[in-house]
Amino acid sequence: MTAPLHGTSTDSDPVATADVAADVVKASVEGRSLRQIAWSRLKRDKLALAGGIVVVFLILVAIFAPLIVSLLGHPPNEFHQEEIDPLFGTPKGGLGGISSDFLFGVEPSNGRDVFSRVIYGARISLLVAFLAALVAVVLGTVFGIIAGYFGGWVDSLISRVMDMLLAFPQLLFIISLVSVLPNDLLGLTGSGVRIAILVSVIGFFGWPYVGRIVRGQTLSLREKEYIEAARSLGAGRRYILFRELLPNLVAPITVYTTLMIPTNILTEAALSFLGAGVKPPTASWGQMLSKAVGTYEDDPMFMIIPGAAIFITVLAFNLFGDGVRDALDPKGTR
Repeated sequence: MTAPLHGTSTDSDPVATADVAADVVKASVEGRSLRQIAWSRLKRDKLALAGGIVVVFLILVAIFAPLIVSLLGHPPNEFHQEEIDPLFGTPKGGLGGISSDFLFGVEPSNGRDVFSRVIYGARISLLVAFLAALVAVVLGTVFGIIAGYFGGWVDSLISRVMDMLLAFPQLLFIISLVSVLPNDLLGLTGSGVRIAILVSVIGFFGWPYVGRIVRGQTLSLREKEYIEAARSLGAGRRYILFRELLPNLVAPITVYTTLMIPTNILTEAALSFLGAGVKPPTASWGQMLSKAVGTYEDDPMFMIIPGAAIFITVLAFNLFGDGVRDALDPKGTR
């Protein structure tokens, strides 16, 4: 009779089995940071991810615009009269002159490459939108957290200033300001002056929206237990503001910033459409739409292409912003 064989599998080893079970339980209850939770939620939102991919693509296009144009297009201010019908002043061929040499066709009357001007127009729109959002976020965060934390007359004063700025007609103000500005200002010339004015005014009139959100969140957070604990331990106001309150305001500030950028893009396009944006011949989507008004019956593609660029950009930012808002919502279940 032979002796029984003893297996080496962990299934027959109670100690090993207990260790494996403990590892499984530990893995299942292991805590995750807020960043990990937000990222896991964002990954499940396919529309938000698609919007984020488009946003990244547009940013890369704006950064590498000269390289892209050198490979696929022509200089944005170069005329190509040979592509224009001398009798009607419209592009030769169908669809606004779209061809392998001119991917988006050419402008009526002068033959400039629409593809190149759309690419360079992205630089202007995104530059103004991001810088104006940065100005608004910095001002709104500073004044909002001060108003919410200190309260009293400080809160009343800042709140009344915000109410006044929210009621101010910023579009009319920018148009009036641009009409009286010189061509040279603080070392800037031409379109540089217009861009600086657009960033400053859009950002300045945009900070009250951020300020209201930050103020409301600060009013809620300043009564929390960890703030009271910091005060009882002798923490100063600066420490509480920048080490306790500000980190907990990052989520709402981030969400509102992603939703503010598309609004700034539309504002810049509207101002360029009205002639208060960058100066010609600098390319701008709103400026292209303004010029297309007189030629859309003969060349509708010249209006459709920059309009589609604005639509896709704003839609991508809105989808991504909505996804970020849902991902950072602590009460969300997605």
